[in-house]
Amino acid sequence: MRPVVVVGDAGLDVVARHAGPIAHGGDVRAKVTIEPGGAGANTAVWLAACGASPVLVARVGADSAGRQVHAELTSAGVQCAFAVDQDLATCCVVVLVDEDGQRSMLPDRGANARFSPADLAPGLLTEPHGHLHLSGYVLLDATSRPAGLAVLDAARAAGWTTSVDPQAAVLIHSPEAFLADVRGVDFLLPNADELLALTGSSEPSSAKSLLSHVGAVVVTSGPDGATWVDADELISVPAEVTECIDSTGAGDAFDAGFLAAWLSGASKRDALLGGVRAGSRAVSVVGAQPPR
Repeated sequence: MRPVVVVGDAGLDVVARHAGPIAHGGDVRAKVTIEPGGAGANTAVWLAACGASPVLVARVGADSAGRQVHAELTSAGVQCAFAVDQDLATCCVVVLVDEDGQRSMLPDRGANARFSPADLAPGLLTEPHGHLHLSGYVLLDATSRPAGLAVLDAARAAGWTTSVDPQAAVLIHSPEAFLADVRGVDFLLPNADELLALTGSSEPSSAKSLLSHVGAVVVTSGPDGATWVDADELISVPAEVTECIDSTGAGDAFDAGFLAAWLSGASKRDALLGGVRAGSRAVSVVGAQPPR
């Protein structure tokens, strides 16, 4: 499989599966776990679970959380190329999961918000024919956006292929600005909500309007499966039927399954199926990362 570098957030997820509606000012029983998370970390771990040997580039704090994240990701098969921030704490996200498995997040990007161009280690993109995957959170935060743009430029200069997951529809305040930032990437990987934010429609066919900016668009539509859209064709595959226990990180898992298959030479349809399989596994377990 071709080399793959993931750039994005790494931190800790505090996942609370609550038994009923949140009672403002009151108490609700919950099952709480603490585990590594962040879009970049999730994608990297799922890539490793799918047979890749990913390198994760992120920024963590000089604290016990940062050391824990590094140790757990390394044990999962991820090579961590972390910059250490001496002032800001490691990213932490509170994830509230309801009885239907849907999640709401309260993120603190912490040290990730100060991700800088210098955090990409020299020589990291020197291997031939590699692939760079960038989490959209990096571009959607003004403090880390310059680093995201620099990383994409470096990958293109090295002759690598690239992909970007927009990550958060509510943070796409200017579709035009975001599309300008990702111009020239090989794959844009939005979900239906992010596609709606970018095009005004959640229908996969609307992704054709994005092809003047990117090489191909791969849209995830939850229970309706996933679709590949490029200049030549539109290919859709169904979702796998599974119980949704926790949707946290499902999109990151899809990205990993899709990329792992595509980087191994799979066809467009088989790459989509690889993403769907990983996404289905993700929603069937608690937390954002695969069980070990």
